[in-house]
Amino acid sequence: MGLEKKADIKIFMDEDDFHRSSSPVLEKSLEKTPDRDPKGLNSHLKLGFEDVIAEPESTHSFDRIWICSHALFELSRYLIYKLLTLFLAIPLAFVSGILFAVLSCLHIWIVVPFIKSCLMALPSVQAIWKSVTDVLVAPLFRSMGRCFAAVNIRLDQE
Repeated sequence: MGLEKKADIKIFMDEDDFHRSSSPVLEKSLEKTPDRDPKGLNSHLKLGFEDVIAEPESTHSFDRIWICSHALFELSRYLIYKLLTLFLAIPLAFVSGILFAVLSCLHIWIVVPFIKSCLMALPSVQAIWKSVTDVLVAPLFRSMGRCFAAVNIRLDQE
């Protein structure tokens, strides 16, 4: 667990076989790659070169420029991601672990007991609130209803 085989990724591009609609073939030497995003949380990040840079049919750059820019895009995306994860993955995982531990502790020891206490005291509060509304609020609105019951509104159109 935690130890995985490294994937050897090679980009093969033949100038003769390269067409603008095709992308370079990425070959992975792993037989089974574990799914690190089984719930699809980052499915919006599955971008390719054609999703970012595209030339319409009316304007094309030189084929060698297109091939080199494509290779540079893929290589820089791969290397920069690896470098960023090398330096940021462990500290961010540590900070995330602390954050989730604090939130879990607060939820378990403060939020849930407070809600349970309120729900236990709620029947008593409900009885008191019903008495207050029956004594103070209900007579007030009953008398206001009787006063406004005699009001008639008639709209005349001229």
